[in-house]
Amino acid sequence: MNYKAIIEKYYPEDDALRRLLLKHSRQVADRCLLIAARHPELHIDTQFVEEAAMLHDIGIRWCHAPSILCHGQEPYIRHGLIGAQLLRSEGLELHARVCERHTGTGITSEQIERQQLPLPPGCYEPQTTEEQLVCYADKFYSKSSPDRVRTVEQTAQSLEKFGREGVEKFLQWAKMFE
Repeated sequence: MNYKAIIEKYYPEDDALRRLLLKHSRQVADRCLLIAARHPELHIDTQFVEEAAMLHDIGIRWCHAPSILCHGQEPYIRHGLIGAQLLRSEGLELHARVCERHTGTGITSEQIERQQLPLPPGCYEPQTTEEQLVCYADKFYSKSSPDRVRTVEQTAQSLEKFGREGVEKFLQWAKMFE
């Protein structure tokens, strides 16, 4: 699978949004690969993790988030689902699952219902080690501050606004991956 061809297909112009997507995705992919190299006991599929990390935010273009150059109509929380639909249309089911499961530390069906999130009912939590790794690595980088790299502590603090459950999950991943 050539992730570069998929990015080219959905982001054909060499514009600021594409450059931001590529920078962020490369940051996430590189962190995943570093962690995989440090933890051979986890048996991480490094080719898949790199591809999935490079494609995890492919759906942002269709969302409304002007601060990160996205001028679509969909709520930003749907970017993972949009990306998953695109990747499924390319025959990439496993990559699609990473897309739809990387938001926050994953979104539970209870959170969707309780917060009335604009998502179809379901559980969008990372299940496999590779899904968890991409989700974890993604939290260290913000597209709104692309040159900043958060520490584990700063990242945990940034997740507080979404509830303690997500912070605890992130800290468990930190124990596994760091």
